[in-house]
Amino acid sequence: MSFARAGLRTLRSLPQTQVYRSSTILNQRRLISDEARKLIDTAVQTNPLVVFMKGTPEAPQCGFSRAVCQILDVQGVPREKIVSYNCLEDQELRSAIKEYSEWPTIPQVYVKGEFVGGCDIVLSMHQSGELETLLIKEGLAPPLADEEPAPKA
Repeated sequence: MSFARAGLRTLRSLPQTQVYRSSTILNQRRLISDEARKLIDTAVQTNPLVVFMKGTPEAPQCGFSRAVCQILDVQGVPREKIVSYNCLEDQELRSAIKEYSEWPTIPQVYVKGEFVGGCDIVLSMHQSGELETLLIKEGLAPPLADEEPAPKA
């Protein structure tokens, strides 16, 4: 509590123009261009599965992006259902997607317009079975075939 109060006192002691200038600079860094926001909005709202990654599903250029692609492959998601954006090809997209999701890392996975998470969350969901349930529910992965009953003797 005292740390926050000390910070507030420090802000109050600064000249108002300096506080305004610093706030403006910080806000400018946090803004996503209209073009980048529209690209991301359109991508996540019109495609059932979107992965913002480094590289492509066929040639990932980062271990975490590779892991997400491998998990989706293990889950049975056909490659044609994955819409991916290579963040290494577009520096604005690379920084904008982090701001858009308020998630600091790439890759980022979206299902039906909802941010699922990055590699660590996708891996955890895969291990718990939660990812499989989500992908089947949304029609992105085929359900597992039920085991045939053993023949009666």
